[in-house]
Amino acid sequence: MQIKGIARETLDFVLEASKSMAPLEFAGLLQATDGVITEVLILPGTESSNKSAIIRLYMMPNVKSAGSVHSHPGPSRRPSRADLRLFSKTGNCHIIVGSPYDRKSWTCYDREGKVRELPVLDVDFEEDSII
Repeated sequence: MQIKGIARETLDFVLEASKSMAPLEFAGLLQATDGVITEVLILPGTESSNKSAIIRLYMMPNVKSAGSVHSHPGPSRRPSRADLRLFSKTGNCHIIVGSPYDRKSWTCYDREGKVRELPVLDVDFEEDSII
């Protein structure tokens, strides 16, 4: 599925969850509807620390993931080797959020770890239509 962007409300959820978990890392999988990321799936057994977050992919229900999201406790948003391994297993949109966890402190990567553009879209969740 071609990803067109992320819903503003979904991005705001990611930023707030990342901020509230700090200094522990927040992690989840991104779910898309009609090419727009609208949900974050938090898998049972996900472990968070101030150095990493471990997503238990074997706990993933039988659904496709658009990618992953996780936070770093500091301002760096550069993917680690472990991040790149996860990127190769789940979708093609991977968001890393760094402090201060605002709308300017996140970056999206593709499965190879290259920065990719991910537009933030206003979505009407009641009717599932993009404004």
